[in-house]
Amino acid sequence: MLKKYSLEKPPSLAKTIGPSFILLGLALGSGELILWPYLAANYGLGLLWGALLGVSLQYVLNTEVMRYTLAKGESIFLGFRRMSVFITIWYIFSTFIPWSIPGFSSAASEVLTTVFPILPEKIVAVGLLLFTGIILSTGSSLYKTMERFQKIVILAGLPLLFGIAFFMAQGIHWQEMALGLVGKGDGWWFFPTGVSIASFLGAFAYAGAGGNLNLAQSYYIKEKGFGMGKYAAKVGTLFSNESKPVAIDGHDFSDTPQNTQRWNAWWRLVSIEHFLVFWVLGLVTIIIMSVLARATVYGTEVASGLSFLYGESAIISAQLGTTVATFFLLVAALMLFSTQLGVLESSARIISENVLLLGYKKGQKVNMSLGFYIALWAQILLGIGIYSYGVSEPRILLTVSALLNAAAMMMSFVFVYFLNRKALQRKLQAGVLRVALMVVAFCFFAYFLINTFLTYFQGQ
Repeated sequence: MLKKYSLEKPPSLAKTIGPSFILLGLALGSGELILWPYLAANYGLGLLWGALLGVSLQYVLNTEVMRYTLAKGESIFLGFRRMSVFITIWYIFSTFIPWSIPGFSSAASEVLTTVFPILPEKIVAVGLLLFTGIILSTGSSLYKTMERFQKIVILAGLPLLFGIAFFMAQGIHWQEMALGLVGKGDGWWFFPTGVSIASFLGAFAYAGAGGNLNLAQSYYIKEKGFGMGKYAAKVGTLFSNESKPVAIDGHDFSDTPQNTQRWNAWWRLVSIEHFLVFWVLGLVTIIIMSVLARATVYGTEVASGLSFLYGESAIISAQLGTTVATFFLLVAALMLFSTQLGVLESSARIISENVLLLGYKKGQKVNMSLGFYIALWAQILLGIGIYSYGVSEPRILLTVSALLNAAAMMMSFVFVYFLNRKALQRKLQAGVLRVALMVVAFCFFAYFLINTFLTYFQGQ
């Protein structure tokens, strides 16, 4: 039986803001910047209902992940390991395969070399991967490094993008956006003729962090000290004092009226924080960037890659000036890089912990920091190898990665539901509505994955 502890009184909302910025940063360079605007550039805004549903279902998954860590003070993957070693093996491969594809650094390098043609694209892409490793290997705290970096990128970059969108868009575009949130397009409902189901599913999976990376929220609230995470060990950087073997088992809190009251307060707090940062800011970003794509390049035969982004830049340059257009592309490159940073940090955490958990014994100590950096640099080297081999078309890389992550996310809804039902007290578990939404999410992903694969094989 785990030792009983008391829950600390939760802080104010202002002091709670932080962990969800990291998860939002994972989404900015994928669905928000590339995949949803790409769909808007080709089909208009009638598909935005998918973004609304995708962000909402990911919000449910993320908060259910937080539910476990708040109550236990340990990562959700340790809970999965106690259920079955096969789940641990699943998370190793389902994280390593899709998230080692260097789509974001590839996209960032392409944008940067468009702004500065003198730069060699392959060298820039490789340099960005190496720079990511350097950032994550230095500093006093891995969590603090990520939180500060993502806050700076989001709070500095998004206002410029929002301002450009409001200057470029007209009233009719905002009306189309409102209709799109309920599935109404230009002469169609929910799906236009000719839309690629794979592209839609990819965007749907990236309407947020995507795939197994949603589960990394467990690490962030644990290392922020939320709930029972107050008693958990942290992952240190290579040069910090925290880079040493630590106990990874969590703790239950005593079943007292005071702890129950504090649990409810913690649950409300993290739910509000995640709603404001992840759901509201994430959805608004998708909407704004999609409206911008619709107002600028819709109907101009946007084909592949990041051509719609460059088309937007050209029109912004014509209407608002070259300087604004250049900053637009630089902010886009920064967002793509921040996403690559977050992807490698989160996936390395997941891969390394699950590898270490293969031989897990209760009460053992493991060097999470060493495992993290082995996984991190292994992914960086693999990404360099993939890019050097010649696979570099950003949207294709992101779409393939997104399809793999859609399958991973589908299974996460199942695993998280059964873990919380098995490990948590009944009064700490999800209500009927949340359970129903998790079932809907699983069915939605299953339907579109099956449809995508059937479409692919029929086309062969």
